[in-house]
Amino acid sequence: MGFLRIRTTVDERPGRLASLTAALAAKGGNILGLSVQPDTDGTVDEFVADIPASAETVREALEAAGGRRVQVVPATAHELTDEPTRVLLLAARLRATPWRLPEVLADLLRADDARWVYGSDMSSELPDPTLLTVPVASRRSVRLRRSGLSFTLTEAARAAALVRLAQPPAEATAAERPVLLSDGVEVQVRPLTLLYREAVRDLHDRCSPDSRRFRYFTSMPALPPRMFDRLCDRDRGHSLVAGHDGQVVALANLIFTQDPGIAEMAFLVEDRWQARGLGGALARMLLQEACDLGFAEVRATLLSDNVRMRRLLLSLGATLAYTEDPGVLEARMAAGTTVPAHRDSAAGRRD
Repeated sequence: MGFLRIRTTVDERPGRLASLTAALAAKGGNILGLSVQPDTDGTVDEFVADIPASAETVREALEAAGGRRVQVVPATAHELTDEPTRVLLLAARLRATPWRLPEVLADLLRADDARWVYGSDMSSELPDPTLLTVPVASRRSVRLRRSGLSFTLTEAARAAALVRLAQPPAEATAAERPVLLSDGVEVQVRPLTLLYREAVRDLHDRCSPDSRRFRYFTSMPALPPRMFDRLCDRDRGHSLVAGHDGQVVALANLIFTQDPGIAEMAFLVEDRWQARGLGGALARMLLQEACDLGFAEVRATLLSDNVRMRRLLLSLGATLAYTEDPGVLEARMAAGTTVPAHRDSAAGRRD
């Protein structure tokens, strides 16, 4: 049959990749390229293989090996180029001719078509996994179409990163950012440092046992020193504190994980500062920061009775699913997720 590009979704369990490669080998396949991408419903494994079997035979073999939503399309020898080198060459081309952004995005994602869309055309009525709309400005986007292979969260993150390369340099983010809450009160948000050790300890003292239980899954009366030090370690994650009148009133954590392209986030908001929009503002900051750091997805683990957090995450476009523990939910959302202004204000009254 020749070169094939093969994509399948698998459950995140040890040995799944080995099962897939064994199934391809049994059909005489020689794997020439492999990528692993996180997505909303598991891990997407993509192979470029030289294989004599038909596309239908390959699809059936991978489904028998545990693959889901298996897609098989023809590939060419051109697709065997070193991927980092190919992306760097595309970036150089974009820097020289930024007006050719749609064309470069099409080459990046091997799309069949890419074109500018404006205003109301930027949104589609029905979700279509073979369409990807990449925002460029408030009323301008690039829409890509690729028949045969749906787009993944990781590919959306790659496209967004390339778009930022074509845009003018943004002003440096201030270390301190003011946030205006729904009741008109302003708080200051800053990166967490060791200087806030005592203030964070006081925050825990003021929080109710329920608020601490929702954050740590136990009514932790104080944050252990070693855990606080880890939250301050910029190699392990990025954390923010929100302050007002000399007190830290909220703590937000973006935690790096060992899963490629995935970070986790968590919050502790003092009881009297809840339901005023602070949690939503901190969540959007973390999602944008995750996108800027190159993550494709952000996850959050929450207790099923944490109704306020569940509503907030849903307002940000998260998908929720129960874990093996029936009392625990996992939320998953794309890094850089934003919501329209009218939804922001509604979320601000609930989070």
